[in-house]
Amino acid sequence: MAGILAYGEIEFWLSLIKVVAIVIFFIVAIFISAGVIGPQKIGFKYWHDPGAFADSINGVANTFVIAGTLYAGTEMVGITAGEAGNPRRAVPRAIRQVFWRILIFYVGMMFFIGILLPWNDPDLIGKGSKTAASPLTIALSHAGIAAGASLINAVIVIAVISAGNSSLYVASRTMLYMARNGKAPQILSKVNKAGVPWVALIFSNIVACIAFLSVSDSAGTVYEALITLSGVATFIVWGTIAVVHVRFRQGLRAQGQSSEDLPFKALWYPYGTYFALATNVFLVFFQGYTAFLNPFSSTDFVINYILLPVFLILLLGYKLWKKTKWVKSSEMDIWTGRREVVHTEDATGGQFPSGKISTSWRKRGVAKKIKDVVVG
Repeated sequence: MAGILAYGEIEFWLSLIKVVAIVIFFIVAIFISAGVIGPQKIGFKYWHDPGAFADSINGVANTFVIAGTLYAGTEMVGITAGEAGNPRRAVPRAIRQVFWRILIFYVGMMFFIGILLPWNDPDLIGKGSKTAASPLTIALSHAGIAAGASLINAVIVIAVISAGNSSLYVASRTMLYMARNGKAPQILSKVNKAGVPWVALIFSNIVACIAFLSVSDSAGTVYEALITLSGVATFIVWGTIAVVHVRFRQGLRAQGQSSEDLPFKALWYPYGTYFALATNVFLVFFQGYTAFLNPFSSTDFVINYILLPVFLILLLGYKLWKKTKWVKSSEMDIWTGRREVVHTEDATGGQFPSGKISTSWRKRGVAKKIKDVVVG
């Protein structure tokens, strides 16, 4: 309710705490794996026994929705651009940081968890479990670092608060824009003096209460269902973004506009975009194919694929209700809401048009680049 500045400040400090904790865990994990800390030298033995992949290809399919859920939110850069002071400069910089943060923190975290814990560890969550034990906490507990395990639990709480904070921001702003464009009830477009969509924010909090289902007696099953729904929704959103990107580029070309004037261009277009679209369509169907294995699970089938008909019903229902037509590339509105190009100073004091990316990034030292990636 305090506005975008308060949100940004809170996220900065929460993210800094998470990053510091993750870096410390990486260092400790190396010591644990090498046998410096803990009762034994682990190395990569769990990659051989019981193996790096649980349940072979079936296990890989089941984890795609988890990966989709964890990676969800990277697209929020496009949403925050609307409230950025200089999106032409901030958005390209943020996108570069997202790539390195995913590579270092997400992939790095999975790497160290994979070498410290076997996938069949009895302390890991399974169906019917009432609590979800963090693999980070389990790894530290096995190494005899009880205090570290408690500290990780505190960091997890901070991470959950940060994730909830970001999710509420994105959900409320998305509903605000939908309401302003006639795609949601107009009441959701109301904002306070600080520009915060308070009605949409309250509605987002109410919907978020579904998370409390995870404290039921069948917490493990409910948790997996929520993860699956979230992951599939992410694949649908990313696939839709790819379609919109292709259509946007077609609109630029049809109207005689050059993509070179864009402040940021997606890498490897159009092949990268079409690959992303095909990959997300594939993952939507591949992630749930285990429901068809013998014996067929009707419950898993519904959970894995229920969002597909929901998505189509909402899409086709809106077009039929509003009687909208497919917009030709030459008739697309690619100008409404677009900001004028202004001149700003880069880090060296020189003038450059904000529509162009400053060369100051390439001139920064290694330490400065690391700081930008880690804390922004």
